[in-house]
Amino acid sequence: MNQVLRIENLQKSFGDLDVLKGIDLTVEKGQTIVVLGASGSGKSTMLRCVNFMEVPTGGQIFLDGKLVGTDTNGRMDYAERDLTKLRAKVGMVFQHFNLFPHMTVLENVMEGPRTVLKCHKAECERRGKTYLDKVGLGWKADAYPAQLSGGQQQRVAIARALAMEPDIMLFDEATSALDPELVGEVLETMKELAEEGMTMLIVTHELGFAYTVADKVLFLSEGRILEQGTPAEVLTYPQQDGTKNFLRGHGTFRLPEPQID
Repeated sequence: MNQVLRIENLQKSFGDLDVLKGIDLTVEKGQTIVVLGASGSGKSTMLRCVNFMEVPTGGQIFLDGKLVGTDTNGRMDYAERDLTKLRAKVGMVFQHFNLFPHMTVLENVMEGPRTVLKCHKAECERRGKTYLDKVGLGWKADAYPAQLSGGQQQRVAIARALAMEPDIMLFDEATSALDPELVGEVLETMKELAEEGMTMLIVTHELGFAYTVADKVLFLSEGRILEQGTPAEVLTYPQQDGTKNFLRGHGTFRLPEPQID
C-alpha cells in the first residue's frame, strides 16, 4: 500500500491549552480510518491541522511522502502557496454544509475546480456532473441549496470536495447536524466511497458505521491516541478504561461479558 498521509508528533496549543499532545498516525492509500472520542478530545482539531485550517504548534505532516512546510532548525515554516497546494489535495467535509445559497448545486460543485485549479469551464462542468451523479444528485444540478433537504445538501458538499479529486478526504462530524432520518443517506454515500477505495479520515460518533466500514479505529482522549486497532478490537474488545466508558455511554456496542471458568 502507498502512504498518503503521515503525522508525526502533532501538537496544537491555544494559549495555555494543549489540545493535541503528540499524535502519530499513518494513513495508507485506500484506507478508511475512523476517529472517535468525547467532546474536547482533539478530534476536530486534528483534522483542521491536517488541512492547515489550524497551524500545528509542533510536529510534522507528510502528504504523499513529502513534508508539508520547511523545517528550519527544528521549527516548521509554512508558505501560503504550499498550503494552497496541499488543500487542493485534501478534501474536507464539515458538520455544516456551507454551500453558496446564490449558486445552483452544479455551480457549487464547480466552484473549487474553477477558482483553485483554474480548470476550463467544460472540465469544471464535467467534474460537477460526474460527482453529483456519484452522490446520487445529478437530477438536482439546477436546484438551489434552499430547495434541498439537509441530507441532500451534505451530499452536495461531499460532491464539491470530490470534484477537486483529492488524495484524501476528511470528514468532520459530517452527519451530526442532520435530523436522524437523514443521517443514513449521507453515511451510505461515505460507505460507497470507502468501497471504491477513497482514502478517508473520518471523525464521527456513528459507531455502527465505524464498525462496518472502517479499516482502523482510533480513540482519542485528552489530545492523545488512547487506543487503536481494528473495529472489532476497539469497539468490541477495548482494552483501555477510557474507551470502555465512552462506549458504555453510547450504548451501541455491549462490552463482552467476563469469562467465568
